[in-house]
Parts: sequence; structure tokens; C-alpha cells
Amino acid sequence: MENKDGLVCVYAGTLWQAEVINGLLDANGIPCAVIDETIGAVTSPYSPTSGDVIVAVDKKDEARARELIGSGE
Repeated sequence: MENKDGLVCVYAGTLWQAEVINGLLDANGIPCAVIDETIGAVTSPYSPTSGDVIVAVDKKDEARARELIGSGE
């Protein structure tokens, strides 16, 4: 990833789903970052309204990443 300003969120939700998406993107050659992983892991078992874990990719990889994970947002 080039820099923080060039990142876009392609998924926000549970830690488990974020890790699956991370693996899918990695297997398809798309570098990504799982953000807020620690907070999501700590709070999610205790609160259904805890903060989401985010998967972010470079802006240039956004369309391909969304295609792979089935998110056309």
C-alpha cells in the first residue's frame, strides 16, 4: 500500500469475516490491511455494537477487491 491517504475501505464488520476477506484478497495478489483488529477482537464478544474491523486496500485495487468479495458499494 502506498500511503494512508490512498487506502479505501472495502469491508467493515467482524474480525472473523475480515480475516477471511484478507486471505481471499491476499490469495489473489491484492495487498490489504486489517485495521482495528485488536479493538474488534477485544470488544466483539461482549458487545454487538462494538466497532467494526476494517479491510482496506489501495485505491487502485478497489474495483477488483470489491468484485472478489462481492461488494459493489
